[in-house]
Amino acid sequence: MAGALARGWGDPILCSDVDLARAEALAAEVGGEAVASNGELARRADVVFLCHKPEQLDEVAPEVAGVKPGQPIVSILAATPLSALQAAYPGQPVIRLMPNVAVEVGRGVVCLAEPPDLDPELSARVLALLERIATVVRLPERQMEAGTAAIGVGPAYVALLVEAQVDAIVRLGIPAPVASELVSATMAGTLELLAARDGDTLAVRRAVTSPGGSTARGLAALDAHGLRTAFQAAADAVVSGSWR
Repeated sequence: MAGALARGWGDPILCSDVDLARAEALAAEVGGEAVASNGELARRADVVFLCHKPEQLDEVAPEVAGVKPGQPIVSILAATPLSALQAAYPGQPVIRLMPNVAVEVGRGVVCLAEPPDLDPELSARVLALLERIATVVRLPERQMEAGTAAIGVGPAYVALLVEAQVDAIVRLGIPAPVASELVSATMAGTLELLAARDGDTLAVRRAVTSPGGSTARGLAALDAHGLRTAFQAAADAVVSGSWR
């Protein structure tokens, strides 16, 4: 995700990684510099984005906390509440994000939670940075895990839907590259249509579905085979952190 954010912004960055070669490869790709330590990054950066594993919070924080007083700490660590970030970075402003991988092409979605006492000017600064690459939705922190079930995993679900439909069309005799173009272009166009209709999925379905027609039969088959139930189970699995 760190790479996706950096590619989306397209600006020179400072980055650090336990694997220095990986950081150097990202810096070479997008511009900027790989630094040898988290402490050096904190000394030189205006804003620090935490993109490490959640269980590494107690390891990384001592290297960064307090190096530059007032420096914003922006976290994409899953299941890591603001309270834990504030404890790890006492006295520093913290913001919690959940982005999805589409930030890489400037079409991402970011769920954002902030402490109530965050400086509005600082909040606006970070928001402007994020809005360059994503639609930003502020959520109460208690809803961040549910937001993850919508956006964090969403690109994988969309890719799976495209893949499944391509496989079905290939089975009917259309070559895979052609099927992929048909399905992907249809998906992209439909999303644009939904945006133009303010997300009114029912209106779009009704525009396509005639009584007793092929679309009605296809939708009935998807319902009969548990599409909606599968998505409910997936959302529950994401939020609970376990398979059901």
